[in-house]
Amino acid sequence: MPKIKTTKSLRDRIKVTGSGKLLRRKMGQRHHAAAKRRTNLRRGKEPLLVTGAWGKKIKKILGI
Repeated sequence: MPKIKTTKSLRDRIKVTGSGKLLRRKMGQRHHAAAKRRTNLRRGKEPLLVTGAWGKKIKKILGI
């Protein structure tokens, strides 16, 4: 059985911490900032933890 290739787009979007946790950015932070509430923009800077079934799938794809 061949090794699974790492999905490069996923590798760039997800950060793996030292303990193996997965962090991702929140959506909707790229443009149209003037139309969004300041609170939401501020909260968008905080990275989110990826857990559960998605976390397991992503770890498998990244080869962790």
